[in-house]
Amino acid sequence: MNAPPSSPPSGTSAPSASANRPRSLADLFISFTLLALQGFGGVLAIVQREIVDRKRWLTQEEFIEDWAVAQIMPGPNVVNLSLMIGGRHFGVPGALAALAGLLTVPLVLVIGLAVLHDRFADNPVVAGALHGMAAVCAGLIGAAGLRLASALKKSPMPLSWCLAIAAAGFILVAFLKCPLPWVLFGLGGLGCVLTYRRLAT
Repeated sequence: MNAPPSSPPSGTSAPSASANRPRSLADLFISFTLLALQGFGGVLAIVQREIVDRKRWLTQEEFIEDWAVAQIMPGPNVVNLSLMIGGRHFGVPGALAALAGLLTVPLVLVIGLAVLHDRFADNPVVAGALHGMAAVCAGLIGAAGLRLASALKKSPMPLSWCLAIAAAGFILVAFLKCPLPWVLFGLGGLGCVLTYRRLAT
């Protein structure tokens, strides 16, 4: 029988409602290292699969909420998420362990790949491989977005409003080239106000 989760360290948020949690700082470090090594070109799909589906450290709803906060905060989204998950269960040491796992090995690999790319960037085989990887990453991100969209069923806002905000965000970023912070705070603020008014009625 699993022991009940211990109380979170002082100053951190409550643990996830999901049944599982990281076993130790080493578990956090290794898990985020493996996660980072899979995230070539984009990690949203990988993070969701590992954290929600396989390890079950977060429920689908918790992941969407945390990912939304991570996107608004300055810095890379997955770095922010790793700090949130590590800090939630083990405080500052957990946040640092998750961050170290996310960055240490990939940093070494990226430096090595940068050296190789500098020498072989003009090779047609290398250029073609990079273009192929970009297409695969775009597909992974699109698939992850479709899976996250399932949470809209539980949103207080009508589905038509959610789709309208999503479409507006896509148009502003993809076609009108609006700065992402403006879109996030503008449409995100609008979504918060509309949701608050729906909940208040």
